[in-house]
Amino acid sequence: MNHTEFVAAALTNPNNHAILERLPQLGAPDVWLVSGAIFQTVWNVRTGRPPTYGIKDYDIFYFDPDPSWEAEDAVIKRADALFGDLGIEIEVRNQGRVHIWYQEKFGTAYPKLKKATDGIDRFLCDCAMVGMRPDGADYTAYAPRGFEDIESMTIRPNRVPNFHPDRYVEKAARWKALWPEITILPP
Repeated sequence: MNHTEFVAAALTNPNNHAILERLPQLGAPDVWLVSGAIFQTVWNVRTGRPPTYGIKDYDIFYFDPDPSWEAEDAVIKRADALFGDLGIEIEVRNQGRVHIWYQEKFGTAYPKLKKATDGIDRFLCDCAMVGMRPDGADYTAYAPRGFEDIESMTIRPNRVPNFHPDRYVEKAARWKALWPEITILPP
């Protein structure tokens, strides 16, 4: 699967298309649609399912060096207004403040990040390490491990320092129930 095929498959999901079309209007710096909304849409295309099948939520990452909750909350409220008509769950997170709350929520330290794609690099599995954003009349896709695991529907652990084997197993089991075609590698 090349970049063009990947983008075309991801855009078959009308929610992805609408989010990406409106993303610049959000006014958030270094902003990306990330992870499940994208790779799970590609899985759906590959398996002949409806493009939105099984997608729990649509994650948007951005990077703002202002780590205040008030600044992030303002972006979340703008997202609610911008995407509210889509009738889907959208989760917006400033990657510039994850280090503040991560340890309390997950029990391990999380480094200060320098850009939104640093957060993509820390996802639990390689196939989830993907983001898209508009780039003029086209789209930029960020996939530091490529598209192979997405195309082959392989769940491979991303062994970064904050890797949680129990969360990996939990997510993989949820996905396996929805997409029995996936192959899950051990944590």
